[in-house]
Amino acid sequence: METEMKTQTAAEQMTDRDLSEQIKKVTRESHVRAENTELMLSFQRGQVSLAQYKLLLCSLYAIYQALEEELDKNSNHAGVAPIYFPTELARLESIEKDLEYFYGQDWRDKIVVPAATKRYCHRLRQIGQENPAFLVAHAYTRYLGDLSGGQVLGRIAQKSMGLKGNEGLSFFAFPGVSSPNLFKQLYRSRMNSVELTEEERNGVLEEAVRAFEFNIQVFDDLQTMLKLQNDSTLSKPVKTLQVPGTITNTFPLLRLVLGFFVAVTAVSMGVYAF
Repeated sequence: METEMKTQTAAEQMTDRDLSEQIKKVTRESHVRAENTELMLSFQRGQVSLAQYKLLLCSLYAIYQALEEELDKNSNHAGVAPIYFPTELARLESIEKDLEYFYGQDWRDKIVVPAATKRYCHRLRQIGQENPAFLVAHAYTRYLGDLSGGQVLGRIAQKSMGLKGNEGLSFFAFPGVSSPNLFKQLYRSRMNSVELTEEERNGVLEEAVRAFEFNIQVFDDLQTMLKLQNDSTLSKPVKTLQVPGTITNTFPLLRLVLGFFVAVTAVSMGVYAF
């Protein structure tokens, strides 16, 4: 009995030292906050709009471009090599397909990226140059998050936006991963094998929290941008019918009839707008 207890305690201590478990623990609160952003709640409720999804894709393109370029550059680094799976996980080409589907071939000229996304990308490039081992925190947060909920979120997006087939949903597909659960186990195992000093480990854990904070800021910024676009559309002035003064001055009855017509038209348009 005592031997079993010692074995269990040793196993728990080993688990507590696993980088993947430590990241999960320190980011638990941030994870909950990310799930409760307005954008993520729209997905969970099955109410994601086409405008939301298109803006999200724009930001994801910028984020994954920065992340994957830095992972490629540092693929031989001791802290990156174990978790470098470009064939299985790379998202950039998939996002490009989706952006072309929604925006057309000239999508690069049309996409919009909010300030929070630019800050996120700047951080990814900064650590790629200065602390490549910290990239593991961002790769874990993004890739395993997308892999875990990808298929479910893809179906929600498809139904919410009324899309036919899988066009516009390539981001959610991982054709190089036959079993998401088995692959996640492999990924965590590789993460846990990365040799880090105590200082480096603490840095990675702090970076994981920072990764979640960046994602929360991106989600909030996207919703703010969407609201501004909607407000701009609603606040466009209604064009009024201009009638030459000479005609209305010459024909008072015509002026009265046209005035009544314009008033009725304005009221009708106002009701329709709301």
